[in-house]
Amino acid sequence: MKVWIDQDLCTGDGLCEEIAPAVFAMLDDGLAYVKEGDKIFSEPGGPEGLAELPEDQLEATIESAEECPGECIFIEVD
Repeated sequence: MKVWIDQDLCTGDGLCEEIAPAVFAMLDDGLAYVKEGDKIFSEPGGPEGLAELPEDQLEATIESAEECPGECIFIEVD
């Protein structure tokens, strides 16, 4: 599975990083991005910044997507 964030919809609330810090990161621009280990997918972000979703983070990532006020987190099945 893969995950990405539409930064155009991101409200910068930070709930995703709070719920799943292994998957999401807030950057200085106030927006959330997905990450894979130490790599943050900020260049490019959006649908081109797809990160592999570790299986042990699936539940937290789904919760992040459900709680996101901007509805900007997208999970894709391979």
